[in-house]
Amino acid sequence: MTTESPVVLALDLLGTFAFALNGALTALRVARLDIVGVVTLGMITALGGGIIRDVLLDVPPATFNDWRYLAVAAGGGLIAFVSGRHLERLNTPITVLDAAGLSLFAVTGAGKALQLGLGPVQAVLLGALTGVGGGTLRDVMVRQVPSVLSSGLYAIPALIGATATVVLTLLDVHGPATAVGAAVLCFGIRMVGVHYDLDAPMPPRAFDPRSDDDGPR
Repeated sequence: MTTESPVVLALDLLGTFAFALNGALTALRVARLDIVGVVTLGMITALGGGIIRDVLLDVPPATFNDWRYLAVAAGGGLIAFVSGRHLERLNTPITVLDAAGLSLFAVTGAGKALQLGLGPVQAVLLGALTGVGGGTLRDVMVRQVPSVLSSGLYAIPALIGATATVVLTLLDVHGPATAVGAAVLCFGIRMVGVHYDLDAPMPPRAFDPRSDDDGPR
């Protein structure tokens, strides 16, 4: 069983479920996959970030120590497979679930790094990596440009959520409200970016491959 605190465990499992739904819905949307493919992509999306986090922390991946991670990830994938058509009718379900998983994993990744004695900077970076890891694996598996590398606010909200977690912890502000508040902050920034179509800083137009012109003359 995992030695994580109950709050971190609960948020980790919730993020696992959100990312599993997200990955499976993405599979249904962009590729014709059978039940095995859909559930597998959901599980990779859900568990990839946590496995990367734990490997870098040099601890046994929680996925393999606690059956609940595998069960929640598989369950999320199955729910998406069975109810995919209905879920797709909801308001931007994939984007919302992706933002939820990103936020929860960024917070739990940073929190776990601090629990194991890493410094503030390392904890922030590891938290952000935990948040974007599963989604990156998902995008690679379906041959899409990873969200973290394309335009749009994706990595920045994860960094902010992880930073908020670290700062509050260093200020000795603990408890469920701290983790939830940091996750809500990350989620809010991500959704504001989606709603207003905000982009992270991009290169000058002359160096932008999407530019219509051929660059400087």
